[in-house]
Amino acid sequence: MNAWILATRPHTLPASVTPVVLGSVLAAFDGAFALAPALAAAVCAMLLQIASNLINDIYDFRKGADSSERLGPPRAVAAGLLTEQAVKRVAIGVCVLAFVLGQYLVWVGGWQILAIGVLSLIVAWAYTGGPKPLAYMGLGEVFAFLFFGVVAVMGTYFAQTHQFSWVALVYSFVPGFWSAGILLTNNIRDIHTDAPVQKNTVAVRLGDRNARILYCIFTALALVLPFQLAFLLFPEVQTPAWLFLPLCAVPLGVMSCRSLFQAQGAELNSILGGTVRNLIVHCLLVALGLVLAR
Repeated sequence: MNAWILATRPHTLPASVTPVVLGSVLAAFDGAFALAPALAAAVCAMLLQIASNLINDIYDFRKGADSSERLGPPRAVAAGLLTEQAVKRVAIGVCVLAFVLGQYLVWVGGWQILAIGVLSLIVAWAYTGGPKPLAYMGLGEVFAFLFFGVVAVMGTYFAQTHQFSWVALVYSFVPGFWSAGILLTNNIRDIHTDAPVQKNTVAVRLGDRNARILYCIFTALALVLPFQLAFLLFPEVQTPAWLFLPLCAVPLGVMSCRSLFQAQGAELNSILGGTVRNLIVHCLLVALGLVLAR
């Protein structure tokens, strides 16, 4: 059981659930919250994340990225705790379960949700699988931003409201930038094992220092966006003070950026965990501010 917990990487699940929470709160802000679609979206998001983690475990092992020199947590297949065949079977099962449960969201949200679901399944596999894996082409952060930000928030919002919102779209950038920062931290830590196997992540392409600067840019953008959106939501009346609640997370972002430039090697694991914490805390403050402002 411990091997399967290791393979599913439960510590990564907040990155998939938090955007769903934010999308649901944005739907509630517009008077269209629906509990059942919100819960279904959260479950499907977690299942897709687990499937992606399992597929990643297989293909990074095959390509040699998960070697004994890796500084992050051990990977189940590379460590010999689980076989490729077992992980593959479970990954397929999780994908099928996500697709089946997602049919409820298709029923309440329409064909657009089906398109999102199918695309998400494809990306879960293509991230490290296929002839040209996204992660090995340096596109990991782009797709983390899109699928853990824009797609997750907007898909959840659309399933409940059946409409598009520019405000919700820009809010979706917040978890998107945090998620990109989480992956970037992971890739900075793994530069020394990724480069030899041609896993040309953004961190490998930019180099260590420039990748750390990019992390700080992601962090700054995530923190600034809700502040700017506060004025967009209420352009003609006094802006509710609650919408500035996310500014309380600024010290966390500053500390993470400062610590990143001091950390080396395995020390980056704590920055990775800290960025996950920042995602959760900041997005929940954004959500709480929206609820209280209403």
